[in-house]
Amino acid sequence: MDKFTKLTGVAAPMPVVNVDTDMIIPKDYLKTIKRTGLGKGLFAESRYLEDGSDNPDFVLNKPAYRNAKILVAGDNFGCGSSREHAPWALLDFGIRCVISTSFADIFYNNCFKNGILPIIVSPENLEKLMDDASRGSNAVVTVDLEKLEISGPDGGTIGFELDEFKRHCMLNGLDDIGLTLEHAGAIKGFEKSNASSRPWA
Repeated sequence: MDKFTKLTGVAAPMPVVNVDTDMIIPKDYLKTIKRTGLGKGLFAESRYLEDGSDNPDFVLNKPAYRNAKILVAGDNFGCGSSREHAPWALLDFGIRCVISTSFADIFYNNCFKNGILPIIVSPENLEKLMDDASRGSNAVVTVDLEKLEISGPDGGTIGFELDEFKRHCMLNGLDDIGLTLEHAGAIKGFEKSNASSRPWA
C-alpha cells in the first residue's frame, strides 16, 4: 500500500447525502476480485448516459475534475452494503482522499486498508471545503496527514482529528499484511523455538 503523507490535488464537490456503495460501484462491476480496472465503473449509473457516453452533467466528467484526487462529499458517505470494491474503484480512478461529515463504519475502515484517507470534518468546515471545491480547476487542496491539516486554495487551513493507529498505518503504507510483516522477525523466532520444543507439531 502506498504511503500517505501529503496530498495536493483538485477537489471535486459532491454535495449528495447518503451516497451508498452501490452508487459508488454498481453491482455489475463486482464480478472481479482484482483491485485494478474498477475506475471505469466508479459512479457508473450517474457518470454515463444510457448509450454509454459520458454524462456531461456529472462532476467527474467535467474537464476541471477529470483528474480529481480528493472528493468532498455529503453526509453518510459509503453507506449500504460492505463491498470493498467501493474503495478499490475510488483508488483506481485516482481518488486518494474523501472528506465528509460522516462515513458508514465498514466503508470508513475499508478505506484505510486500501490507502484512501477518509476525513471527518464539521458541517461548517465541509461547507467551506465544498465552496473551495466548486472553483473548478482552481480547487486545489492540500491534505497534510503529518500536520492533520487541510489547506484550501486561499491558504486557509482546517484541522482534523484521526485515530493515531490509523494515522500511523497511512503514513507508513501499512495494510493488515504490512502490519503483520513488521513482526516478521518475532514470528520467525517463535516458529523456530516452537519447532525445537514441539518437534511433533
